Amino acid sequence: MRKIRAAILGAGFIGKAHIEAIRRLGFVDIVAVAQQDRNSAEETAAALHIPKAYGNYLDMLKDKEIDVVHNCTPNHLHYETNRQVLLHGKHLLSEKPLTLTSAEAKDLYQLAEQKDLVTGVHFNYRQFPMVQHLRGMVQDGELGDIRVVRGHYLQDWLLYETDYNWRIEPEYGGATRAIGDIGSHLYDLSQYVSGLRISEVLTDMSTVIPMRYKPVKGSATFDSGSAERGEPVAIRTEDYCSILVKFDNGARGVFTVSQVSAGNKNALELTLDGSLASGSWKQEEPFRLMIGYRDRPGETVRRDPSLLKKEALPYVHYPGGHEEGWTDSLKNMMQHFYEAVRDGRKPSNSVASFREGYQIMLIIDAVLKSARTGTWEKVEPAGAGSRAAIL
Repeated sequence: MRKIRAAILGAGFIGKAHIEAIRRLGFVDIVAVAQQDRNSAEETAAALHIPKAYGNYLDMLKDKEIDVVHNCTPNHLHYETNRQVLLHGKHLLSEKPLTLTSAEAKDLYQLAEQKDLVTGVHFNYRQFPMVQHLRGMVQDGELGDIRVVRGHYLQDWLLYETDYNWRIEPEYGGATRAIGDIGSHLYDLSQYVSGLRISEVLTDMSTVIPMRYKPVKGSATFDSGSAERGEPVAIRTEDYCSILVKFDNGARGVFTVSQVSAGNKNALELTLDGSLASGSWKQEEPFRLMIGYRDRPGETVRRDPSLLKKEALPYVHYPGGHEEGWTDSLKNMMQHFYEAVRDGRKPSNSVASFREGYQIMLIIDAVLKSARTGTWEKVEPAGAGSRAAIL
């Protein structure tokens, strides 16, 4: 049986992470890479030992040898690139956000529904074993009725006015930055784990640093610049946002996202408060889950196959104490996506669907509208059956 053949569009930070994760599977070959120009593509292909290089992704999509495409391009390229991948009949794993607007996301979702292809959005935090264990606890009623959902996603890579990246510019990153770039992970994770849908939001948003210094030449993600080597630019996207949330079962919640919180590198945390117990998970300490009770001592559940729910076992690959982290979540994503490609079926629910990617864009719409109006705004459901898709 021949190996599945994959191609990567864009080989920056996240594209290289996709490549490493794919190569760990053993039954997939990366046969091509496409970059913004031929020279860049050839340099990348040579450095990563990939046989084919394309300076134009449309030429790559004509390659009949390619089965699957990973879209790891900047946000503003997602819609048309994803659309062309589907029209050329390739299976598709897209980086988040699915698109820059909900209208584009709806179009892609509807197009994907018409195709007999495996598609997914790369919300990789679903893939951690302890996330799956917490989700299983919710489904088994061990937390009771979910009453409060709390979370934050904090980073510090844009703390200084000399920090700059293409994500800051709405033309490339979209109308939101912290909300869409990292907040989208938090919204997706909260709905996936709780089984609830965000139905209404109230937003407080701030551009903490209204002017930054843009480097004369482009910079990579997480690079820092200097005022001497940059030009001052007025900032039009947010550094911080807190959102009060209502869920469709009546539960309430609050989410905070920030890219200017010193000492926080990738601090994603989710807590579910139920009528019987609470469960809390931190991405920077992914190997454990904290469970709290009123009438007895709290518990720490470790990432150990002998202790986890059966639903979490497909996400664990080593014995307890042999910790698995962020790169392993990517490997799990690729495992579940490519098993669906190989077996000709839909992927597991741990792979976010295009419908769910569309739902995230509808949440962002409501968040932005609330920031403008200063009032609670309803989140439009992605369509009939959207709740079932989340569950």
